Amino acid sequence: MTDHTALIPFRIDIVQADVDDLRDRLARARWPHPIPGRDDRMDFSRGIPLGYLQELTERWRDGFDWRAQEAKLNAHEQFTTVVDGQTFHVVHARSTNPDATPLLLCHGWPGSFVEYQRLLPLLADAFHVVIPSPPGFGFSTPLSGTGWELARTTDAYAEIMTRLGYERFAVHGTDMGAGLTGRLAAIHSDRIIGTHVGGDRTWLGLVGTKFPAPADLSAAEIEQLEAAHAESATERGYLAMHNHRPDTIGPALTDSPVGLLAWIAEKFKRRVEGGHRAPDVDVDQLLTIISVYWFTRSGASSVQFYYEAEHTELDFVMGIGVPSGWAVFDAHPLVRRTMDPFGTVGHWNEFAAGGHFPAMEEPELLADDIRTFVRGIA
Repeated sequence: MTDHTALIPFRIDIVQADVDDLRDRLARARWPHPIPGRDDRMDFSRGIPLGYLQELTERWRDGFDWRAQEAKLNAHEQFTTVVDGQTFHVVHARSTNPDATPLLLCHGWPGSFVEYQRLLPLLADAFHVVIPSPPGFGFSTPLSGTGWELARTTDAYAEIMTRLGYERFAVHGTDMGAGLTGRLAAIHSDRIIGTHVGGDRTWLGLVGTKFPAPADLSAAEIEQLEAAHAESATERGYLAMHNHRPDTIGPALTDSPVGLLAWIAEKFKRRVEGGHRAPDVDVDQLLTIISVYWFTRSGASSVQFYYEAEHTELDFVMGIGVPSGWAVFDAHPLVRRTMDPFGTVGHWNEFAAGGHFPAMEEPELLADDIRTFVRGIA
């Protein structure tokens, strides 16, 4: 695990030829024939609509300043380090407060360290923030080999915190980052001050499959859960591909920027405030996330994480005896009823606003909730 312990300073500097190549590919996009009779901007019932995708493509090609975004990303300290043969990219936003609490942030797919841009200034006075990119994501590339799944990544994150000198730390996670958060508390409980999870109503689609459903649900609750399962089923086409055929979708995500844009932007649409409207996230921040996937060729390597998870016998776990907190966005009453049926989560807050990417959608609400949680267990 500690074969190469050096923390190598890192700065994002995409060569201009790659920036020019991206614009050229976007300019030469080959579009499908439009289907008459459909709303080509807002009808997401069959996936991302053509008109909406064309608008995003035009913005990415002509209205997006990568160099300006790159400079913003380089405002924070970054380094790479090799753990268990794999290169990890890590953002380290130190607080000016010497007594600040170390806080590890764990994101999922199609997220990125970029999604925490608006959150970091709100945490700067109270936390030393550490954001690793999972294996195969962003600048944690290329993959060193197969087998990088939840357990191995969890241990690597713990090792990264050791190399930074943080023996004890708090953890926040969303999406698959919630799995990393829970596993850190279960396996490295002596080091975890507390775990904070950002969730939303899409978690209901996992109840009964990834998570057990309570046995005492009422008929009305079962009906609501079944409706959530039906809605979830319409959103899981990408998941089957990631879980079982990542090598098939990978070349398209590497060779076609429009293909990558469609694959990721559709997920932001469907996961922001329950998919009720177009992404209420900063468009340039969204395009920066997608640009990082593009420039690092991590569209293909990041989806390997799903395959590894699907073919590894690991359950979702939470640390016993470690304080835990949840912030649920786009809240639904069944989330706590099913995810915390015995009321064991000590800190639980629900918000009508937001969705699957709270650090981008509602950074103030999320920052306040993390701060309140950690302050309550200090």
